Amino acid sequence: MKSLKTLAWLLSLTLLVGRCVWAEDLPSVELSASEEAEVESMVLPVPAAWKGDFEGMRERRLVRILVPYSKTFYAVDRGRQRGIAYEIGRALEGWLNKNHPYKNKSLQWRVAFFPVDRGELLDKLVAGEGDIAAGGLAITDKRQQSVDFSTPFASGVREVVVTGPKSDKIEKLDDLAGKEVMVRPSSSYYEHLIELNASFRERGLEPIVIKPADENLESEDLLEMVNAGLVNAIVVDRYIADSWNSMLKNLVIHVDMPVRDDVQLAWAVRKDSPQLLKALDGFVKTHKLGTTFGNSLRNKYVKNSKALYDATDEEELKRFAELVGLFEKHAGTYDFDYLMLMAQGFQESQLDQKARSHRGAVGVMQLMPSTAADPSVGIAEIDKSADRNIEAGSKYMRLLADKYLNDPGLTPMNRTLMTFAAYNAGPGNLRKFRRLAEKSGLDKNVWFGNVEHAAARVVGRETVDYVGNIYKYYVAYKLSRDKEMAKARNVNAVTP
Repeated sequence: MKSLKTLAWLLSLTLLVGRCVWAEDLPSVELSASEEAEVESMVLPVPAAWKGDFEGMRERRLVRILVPYSKTFYAVDRGRQRGIAYEIGRALEGWLNKNHPYKNKSLQWRVAFFPVDRGELLDKLVAGEGDIAAGGLAITDKRQQSVDFSTPFASGVREVVVTGPKSDKIEKLDDLAGKEVMVRPSSSYYEHLIELNASFRERGLEPIVIKPADENLESEDLLEMVNAGLVNAIVVDRYIADSWNSMLKNLVIHVDMPVRDDVQLAWAVRKDSPQLLKALDGFVKTHKLGTTFGNSLRNKYVKNSKALYDATDEEELKRFAELVGLFEKHAGTYDFDYLMLMAQGFQESQLDQKARSHRGAVGVMQLMPSTAADPSVGIAEIDKSADRNIEAGSKYMRLLADKYLNDPGLTPMNRTLMTFAAYNAGPGNLRKFRRLAEKSGLDKNVWFGNVEHAAARVVGRETVDYVGNIYKYYVAYKLSRDKEMAKARNVNAVTP
């Protein structure tokens, strides 16, 4: 198993080194005229906010679907859209043109997709930035206070607990008492765990420790983290867990102890949209789970997900302990969060100074010696010393951040995430990512849910996955550090 992991990450390093940029070749901060034209050709129109019902959409010849950016539901790879929500939306477009045609045969319905942060799906729907919110949304009492739902695409869906290779043993729901379970606060899973905790308290059981997941992490991200042993347990819809289980071999899906087994999944629409709801009822009837169309989508999108290695494995934590002082030192010098840089080091080499690529990149940070030797970095012997290697990687990161991300509108976190993108895809591409995001109505200063969409259009999934994996490793390291700090506090509290 270890040899397979080693082979896998060496292959991933081969891909990453192909994008290595030499310090002396750093491009200008401004885009050239040809680069501006390239970006302009990829810009998608952003309609203004609008509220109305089905007949208003007919007049506009446009239905806007808000989707979460997700490998399962909606993603873009070099301009090609894919995902379950995308497939259903395209089917809606065809169904509308067949069942609600225009008298003028030259006119056609159009369905457009607008990726937004999952936590903002319903707020942006209500604000008129879309007409439908999609993405595996469960009907809940709380959500029905602000939106209406279509006829369900699926009913009787189970929300199941999923554990991994290093999780606490669970044989029944009561075994979750006192255990950590990670879910997004915006999810139906969070609402249902709160309800389960109320019943636990009534029966004298210790409540579940609900760990809020970052809203930037989709269900498949959390499944990867459980599979790698980075978190103890999560709750997801069974169909999502079953789909990814074919790739993530360490998952334990507790199908016989669902948190809920009566969940309905549907599209959300603004309240007071009776015409749209009536139209969608007709569409769902021939496209829900159980129909030929619905069943064909069940397992279609489980592929091309890079392995997420266990950044908190005992052996890896030993390397962590050996190198943490170096990362703290150099991250402090170059003004980065040391855990973020360690997560990058793990993504690049699994914190292995002996790592070498066939293109010549070396060490923990997988830098080319020529890049480190350039006068703008000026650090030698990065192949011999982890200290020098980490210093060179940190300094090169600072060089990229200062030259290309000297923007007061950037938070420290987003500046670091975008510097990772420049480290992987090159600073020239980073300029294109941000410019395309800005011209597409997205926030050029926010990576997740914004600039990452543009990156996928320009260079494909590699850089999006690179930054996303680093962020997941960062979350894992932060959780481990917080646990150790809490343990130390408890020890100190009882020590006389």
